[in-house]
Amino acid sequence: MLGRRQIREKVVESLYSYSQNPLKFEVLEKNMFSEIEKIYHLYIYQLNFLVALKALAEKQIEIGKGKYIKTDDNTNPNQKFINNQVLKKLEENTERLSFTSKHQELKWDLHDELLVKTFQRMTAGKRYQDFMKVDTYSFEEDQKFIGKLFLRYIAENDDFHEHVEEKEMSWADDFHISNSMLQKTIGFLKEDEPSHTLIKMIKGEEDREFAHKLLQQVLTHWEETEEKLSGRLENWDMERISLLDKIILITAISELDYFPLTPGRVIINEYIEISKVFSTDRSNIFINGILDKYTKDINRN
Repeated sequence: MLGRRQIREKVVESLYSYSQNPLKFEVLEKNMFSEIEKIYHLYIYQLNFLVALKALAEKQIEIGKGKYIKTDDNTNPNQKFINNQVLKKLEENTERLSFTSKHQELKWDLHDELLVKTFQRMTAGKRYQDFMKVDTYSFEEDQKFIGKLFLRYIAENDDFHEHVEEKEMSWADDFHISNSMLQKTIGFLKEDEPSHTLIKMIKGEEDREFAHKLLQQVLTHWEETEEKLSGRLENWDMERISLLDKIILITAISELDYFPLTPGRVIINEYIEISKVFSTDRSNIFINGILDKYTKDINRN
């Protein structure tokens, strides 16, 4: 599921969008939840890529069997990769299958250039070749291998990142969120349990209400919160602060003011991490200083 930090990220993104193009609250909120849903599409698209690598390996084996000149590799192909237990669970996952059947654009063509190029790089790599040489089968080893394969050829693959950005512009900003979801999915799989469900975007009504209330409170109290921020800038002028830093600070102050049950330090830490995603390297130090001063001024624990 989407964690509270990721929900806060989407609120900040929505507020930045609002600053560029003001919309009615209902439209802005609808767009925010639509953007959250798009992350799930990216998540399924990445899962489908792993499954497509397995399908491509199976296709290569079938092509080898049909060759006129037989070799040992053709007649007795190494099937360790296509028998990987984690890949099989992802392939058979009922939620992935159901969602993909309704969203055919998330399927991968086995002739796709990126898929074929990645498959070739993967099979030529030392990690893959070492994995294939080991005769024994272990769920833990299968899980470890797929986890590393995902990091190397999807999460840290610049070509893959460029591809998803071209397919859906918002995916570029949410790539780190989807990567985290997929890593958790691989890690949560159990050898003796079937894989039916996947990670949900919104856990339940409580998280949806949190997103709604945070967005609403920031916009409702924007001017007064801006004044609170201005009063704590000391030698800084409001005009010198980047728009994103300003939005992050105003959102954080709003949460400190209107969400009293969340510890102040937790809120500060969350927005420091968000600043690391959206802002410059030094922004997190600046944001930490302002928020720390604000919590002390209002005696917020």
